[in-house]
Amino acid sequence: MEIKWGIIGVGDVTEVKSGPAFQLIEHSHLVAVMRRDAAKAKSYAERHGVPKWYSDAQQLIDDPEVNAVYVATPPDSHAFYATAAMRAGKPVYLEKPMVINELQAKELLETQQALGGKISIAHYRREQPYFKKVKELIAAHIGTPRIANLRYYQRPLAAEILQSSGMQWRLDPKQSGGGLFHDLAPHQIDLMCHFFGNMTYSKGIAHNQAKFYDATDAVSGQILFDNDVLFTGQWAFNVSQDLDVCEVVGSEGRVAFSVFSYQPIELVNKQGSQQFRFEPLPHVQQPMISAVVSYFRNIGSNPCSAQEGYKVMSVLDSFASNYS
Repeated sequence: MEIKWGIIGVGDVTEVKSGPAFQLIEHSHLVAVMRRDAAKAKSYAERHGVPKWYSDAQQLIDDPEVNAVYVATPPDSHAFYATAAMRAGKPVYLEKPMVINELQAKELLETQQALGGKISIAHYRREQPYFKKVKELIAAHIGTPRIANLRYYQRPLAAEILQSSGMQWRLDPKQSGGGLFHDLAPHQIDLMCHFFGNMTYSKGIAHNQAKFYDATDAVSGQILFDNDVLFTGQWAFNVSQDLDVCEVVGSEGRVAFSVFSYQPIELVNKQGSQQFRFEPLPHVQQPMISAVVSYFRNIGSNPCSAQEGYKVMSVLDSFASNYS
């Protein structure tokens, strides 16, 4: 079985991170793309060698050649397009965050279960070699994991970036769910769930400190996992330094790594200190898309289910639903 993809929403994220990968994976072909701006849809198709383009999403979904759909629009339309694709009998690869809040995630999960459709969520870091190594080190080289601490800080966005169209929807809670936190934290929270399993409890606090835009810009939260690991995370998008670090401390050692900057992974245990380096991937979603293709071809498991996406949304809401 060949997977013949149609992409709904060929914006910036699809130019390098994901779009080209669909053509590089065995049994995978990108046959159609859609964007509401017809000129931009046509341009994307011509630049990437895609035979068909549309300015109407339903036309792409109804295309008989398309047998799988990648939804890469802003999160407020994810549920609508995913549902339409599943109703047409086509499996869905859905960008993160899954939707804009926990309630909408629950509704989409229930819709998927009722329709019997397939959804994979694009928490693509879990399939990258860098994070597979982190998972291996946590599982086998630090004893029993006890504590996970994450800090992610950014300097305030420059005025011209704030005004860019690609950033404005991210900073609009109605479209994105909650600003830069909702854009970036899903990757980090998903990795914690991937590493440590089911959650017992999560709670946090969010606030708009700098008032540069309507969304929250500072978040702090904690998760207690069923295996007794306690996670603490802190995000700030209004401070004087950039920082991207997560440390997992166990009964016999620790692992330190980054989520976005791919700094060398550091392992410290009784055997001493080691570092593990990985080259950046040219198309960061390629390993995940390869796993999704196998799942859609019924020869592999789902690399990130809608149920797992729902868990991430529940954490985001528990951290930031009190936003003020």
